[in-house]
Amino acid sequence: MQSASIPVVSTIFGLTYFALALGKIPGLRIDRAGIALVGAASMLACGAITMPDAARAVDYETIVLLFGMMVMVAFLRLAGFFALATEQIVARFSGPFALLAVTIALSGVLSAFLVNDVVCVALTPLVLQLCQRLKRPPIPYLIGLATASNVGSVATITGNPQNIMIGSLSQISYLRFAARLAPVAAIGLILNFAVVAFVYRKALRGSRDRTVEIDEAPRPRTHRRLLIKGIVVTIMTVAFFFAGKPIPLVALIAAAVLMLDRVRPEKLYRAIDWPLLVMFTGLFVVVHAFEVVVVQTWGIEGWHDLRQSPVVLVSGLSLILSNLVSNVPAVLLFKPLMEVMSQKELAWLALAMSSTLAGNLTLLGSVANLIVVENARRAGTELGFLEYLKVGVPLTIVTTLVGVAWLIFTHDSS
Repeated sequence: MQSASIPVVSTIFGLTYFALALGKIPGLRIDRAGIALVGAASMLACGAITMPDAARAVDYETIVLLFGMMVMVAFLRLAGFFALATEQIVARFSGPFALLAVTIALSGVLSAFLVNDVVCVALTPLVLQLCQRLKRPPIPYLIGLATASNVGSVATITGNPQNIMIGSLSQISYLRFAARLAPVAAIGLILNFAVVAFVYRKALRGSRDRTVEIDEAPRPRTHRRLLIKGIVVTIMTVAFFFAGKPIPLVALIAAAVLMLDRVRPEKLYRAIDWPLLVMFTGLFVVVHAFEVVVVQTWGIEGWHDLRQSPVVLVSGLSLILSNLVSNVPAVLLFKPLMEVMSQKELAWLALAMSSTLAGNLTLLGSVANLIVVENARRAGTELGFLEYLKVGVPLTIVTTLVGVAWLIFTHDSS
């Protein structure tokens, strides 16, 4: 029996999510990870949840899988995989529209199997270098990179943090998840190119006549042995995912195999998004406390319309919430509702699809967007909020409609 009252728990929950939406607390230098940690500590302090219950509330499989994927991408980055891939693009696709198409394809495909946030960390500086070398306007390519990382990550459980969480909570197999949502990602990437190319058609056409020298830059530094090892381990990992092996365990073993090398561990550790892991841990505690004290009094079992029409209503609510509090916290808010859905798998898939595509609506919609913006700013390129909306709004609307239609059509015909 919990000792905390409903008003107290509701207040802590509301303040935590309000601060998460702001991304900070005025007057303090705290980030979203710290906010989630404070919220979890407050729930423990007021008696809403005990320490053993808090420990059980944390989905360790999600944390382990996310950590393993981060180590894998960090290893590939150190081996020079991403630099080599972009260099091959320059050699074959230097035209403005061809370069945009390949940038979107590369970002989307890599984000389908590797966590999109860390893919953006690796690719953003390389895309900026390509634009500088080829004398191309960087904004269309940066927006294409960010939006494609979100769209492509719809395809699989390991595409982004919220899909990792949904995969763990829903227990949908990797193959089943990909079979239902990979087509949405593929269609979405085509639409992604069409929207960016249309919005920036004048800037891209205008860059055709610029003099391009592609042979003056030094070849990217790669470590052949590390590169081969990283690629082999990554391919085997994805193969085991599709074969139905325990996803968190496979990711952890892959990380362990990669760590058994002469690479300095601190180089890999620096690439781990520790704040994201802390935020996940804190949010699991905050949402579980709110669920056991407050949500159980709502009578969710009686919400018949939402339970019977999961795709449209879940997608609509997710689109709104994901842009209010970010998609990872939004997904956790849906957890109690998913448990009473009449079509659980369909509801989870709709949530994964919509919460991910919702990240493209605004510049603040996903961590991947913010990574691209911050890396570009450090390199002297400013990507403004309103500038991003030119692509973000139409792309989110059209891809979400495609995703909703696909899930409804394929479910009704199965």
